[in-house]
Amino acid sequence: MNAKDGYKFEELSVGMAHETVHTITAEDIDLFAKVSGDYNPIHMDEEYAKKTPFGQRIAHGALTASYISGILGNDLPGPGAIFTHLEMRFRRPVFIGDTVTARAEITEMFERGNRVTLKITCLVKDKPVVAGEAKVMVPSKEA
Repeated sequence: MNAKDGYKFEELSVGMAHETVHTITAEDIDLFAKVSGDYNPIHMDEEYAKKTPFGQRIAHGALTASYISGILGNDLPGPGAIFTHLEMRFRRPVFIGDTVTARAEITEMFERGNRVTLKITCLVKDKPVVAGEAKVMVPSKEA
């Protein structure tokens, strides 16, 4: 694989996986709110968040899930992949200071259309905070 081109369908196999690690900061949440337009006070306002069951600000679920998009677009399969499907469940909150390990693992491959299914997870302290499945189309060597 060349970092610019990503993996080609023929270079992939079931079981291939990639992980990234990110520590959530207040600045990450603020920047994500600006980009997404989601200024829910559970994310933005410490005083408001203290009155919720979480007791503090939480990261946007979509911020945490976006680390999966980073893996698919940059690493596995990487540049050239087309993200076609995402199904996920948010299982636990993510707080400022939490370190998130995002992981994508190929579970199925379909030659027709060069499609790949990946199990996706985001973990904090070895506990799942996001879990689901992603599907991508991957360029072939002939493309």
